[in-house]
Amino acid sequence: MAETKKITKKEYFSKLREIVKDNVELTNFIDHEIELLNKKSVNKAPSKTQIENENIKNDIVKVLTEMAKPLTITDIQNANVNLANLSNQKISALLTQLVNANIVVRTTDKKKAYFSLV
Repeated sequence: MAETKKITKKEYFSKLREIVKDNVELTNFIDHEIELLNKKSVNKAPSKTQIENENIKNDIVKVLTEMAKPLTITDIQNANVNLANLSNQKISALLTQLVNANIVVRTTDKKKAYFSLV
């Protein structure tokens, strides 16, 4: 099944602006709303969870640096006391973020995932 991209408020306002481009009052309103959305996205500070996750990701990178070999999620958990208390799913999600940021590389051997630094 094909995924459909969710349309954002900003995209809706841009489409509406094209429709009502001859009405100055409505275009001014739409421009103001788009400006508010832009400010909201710029001023957004990281949440408490995001800050905690950054610290956990730093611990993961530290373990991968110290061990200097590809590790499974369980190996990573066993190598650090802070990570031992976390679920495999949490560490997997954070490792995926690190892979997407090109900090960590994921390899698979016999259906088992291994992670190492790039």
